[in-house]
Amino acid sequence: MDNNVVMALCQGLQAAGIAWLRFNFRGVGQSEGEYGGGVDERRDVLGALSFLAEQPRIAPGRVGLAGYSFGARVSLTVVEEAPQVRALLCVAPPLREPLPADAHPAYPFLVMVGDRDSVLAEGVERYASYLPDPRRLQVVHGTDHFWRGFEPILMDAAHRFFAKALPASGAEVSP
Repeated sequence: MDNNVVMALCQGLQAAGIAWLRFNFRGVGQSEGEYGGGVDERRDVLGALSFLAEQPRIAPGRVGLAGYSFGARVSLTVVEEAPQVRALLCVAPPLREPLPADAHPAYPFLVMVGDRDSVLAEGVERYASYLPDPRRLQVVHGTDHFWRGFEPILMDAAHRFFAKALPASGAEVSP
């Protein structure tokens, strides 16, 4: 939760005037528990979303979810179980096959990957075909999986994406 990508996403959210919550998955850092192969980590995401929903200053219609790498992949798996989420930004989710139908967000989402990231080993077109809407893929030239030196691009993307997808006016936004 303290890496450059997650920090850049949080800074972008802050610039958009949107509250954020960072957390470690079970067994990471000082978090209790053990790695659950992506299954138990779904509960971690859902638990964080429940905690966030209980906070008095959180607007229910302005809840978004952002994840990086494994966290992005897990975030895609909770789409059906997290009705409070209204927008999803995934950075470098490791996808090796098409997402199941229940992982297709019915709200705005964006997937960002670097053109030097190994998740694109089979090519951009193949990776894009794994998404429910390949037009939601943004490939950033020059960066790999770790985005070092590309943090300003992530900050700006998070700021613009969530400001548009979660407008303060409460207006509905189409996917």
